[in-house]
Amino acid sequence: MILSGAGLAAIGSAAYLGTRPAPSRGPSTSGPVPVVTARVAQGDVPLILTGIGTVQAFNEAVIRSQVTGILESVDFTEGQSVRRGDVLARIDPRLYQARVDQAQAQLARDQALLANQETNLHRDEPLLQRGFATDERVTGERAGIAQTQGTLAADQAAIAEARTQLDFATLRAPFDGVTGLRLVDQGNVIRPTDPTGIVTLTQVQPISVVFTLPAADIPQVQEALGRGPVPTTVDDQSGTHRLDTGTLILVNNRADAKSGTVQLKATFPNVQRRLWPGTFVTVRVTTSTVRDALTVPTDALQQNDQGSFVFVVGADRRVSMRPVRIAQRVRGTALIASGLSAGETVVVQGQYRLTPGTEVVDAPAAEVPDTTTASAGMLP
Repeated sequence: MILSGAGLAAIGSAAYLGTRPAPSRGPSTSGPVPVVTARVAQGDVPLILTGIGTVQAFNEAVIRSQVTGILESVDFTEGQSVRRGDVLARIDPRLYQARVDQAQAQLARDQALLANQETNLHRDEPLLQRGFATDERVTGERAGIAQTQGTLAADQAAIAEARTQLDFATLRAPFDGVTGLRLVDQGNVIRPTDPTGIVTLTQVQPISVVFTLPAADIPQVQEALGRGPVPTTVDDQSGTHRLDTGTLILVNNRADAKSGTVQLKATFPNVQRRLWPGTFVTVRVTTSTVRDALTVPTDALQQNDQGSFVFVVGADRRVSMRPVRIAQRVRGTALIASGLSAGETVVVQGQYRLTPGTEVVDAPAAEVPDTTTASAGMLP
């Protein structure tokens, strides 16, 4: 082979710089390009609105003492599941039991007084008719009986109050839930004015999730609520793992003017306790179902200056660019509003080597480089 002077100079320059000529970036012309394809599917597809939310306890209560006394016993274990009415702690009841006994004794004294007054009245009323007793005396006895009856009512109220105070010495769970960290140890004196309670009880079955959606989506949600219960699902924060299925119960009565969003609330049974208060989750609200909808994998979607498009494989195994309009993207599937027909074939992997008219051949996914982020800038 004979090289010209220019060719020798080019070789020498390349050797001096330690480089090689840049490889061609155009599509291969040696044969069909291997790609992974999928057909445009047709079927019923739910319309789903997606928002980010926070798990909240259905009920939460700080268990506080309503009376002052020594914490005699703590009857729960931290993190324990308890039922409504279960005893959580006990305060020394002796002082409050003594007050009950005192109130009952006072009632007994006043009942005896009333009995004596009634006996005197029953004796003097016949004497008054025969002139052996004065009207003033009988009238005074009747007034005394009325006064004692009022005292008895006050005694009964005092007994009810004393019994209530005694009952407050036993702290019970107000609902089914899970206990948190114990905040006071046995033997301490506790008071209603203490800044912290004994424990926080949280109801996690069922549980709530508060999330936000754009205000523009609220009419669609309201229409769905008008038709009946609105199914709602909750995934982890990444949106990849389903945690529970529940029902939308509330659209807040005002929007946030700064963010343009509205808060919504859904409840979930949380049977497996995958939802925990304070965690962030992804919420999906199903507002309706589109019949005979067209879908493709989201990996088929590409983007350029004009919007979304896909590579469609023709009968001659050559691809063409097809603009599409997307209605929604959920869990790896795109709902196509326009641009495709059922049964057409689209490229879902290997697009970075394609231009309109490129011939393609189906290949296993493992043999096709997955560089879906590289194609948009290289396409015309």
